[in-house]
Amino acid sequence: MPESYKILGQVAGTTEFANVYTVPAATSTVVSSIIVTNRSASNTNYRIAVLPAGAALANQYYIAYDSVIAGNDAIGLSLGLTLGNTDVISVNASSNVVTFSVFGTEIT
Repeated sequence: MPESYKILGQVAGTTEFANVYTVPAATSTVVSSIIVTNRSASNTNYRIAVLPAGAALANQYYIAYDSVIAGNDAIGLSLGLTLGNTDVISVNASSNVVTFSVFGTEIT
């Protein structure tokens, strides 16, 4: 099973939910980290959800909900999430100044 270490996805400036990463077909993924970066001087809130097989957003899928990130700061989440094909990581923030970066390994 070949492994590919990579940037899985990056999204910036989304106040609506955006899918930052979807596991490709015939692939599983280990998400090692998610970096949340606030590009403004003001505190803001963010949300992260993991949707199994692209399910609709629901309360049980959140791994961060209205978490606060300080102004001009970054938060590194070391996770080790294991995802199957078509699972989705979806994100949003209360302001359009937040960037999300997802890193990990795809296994085919």
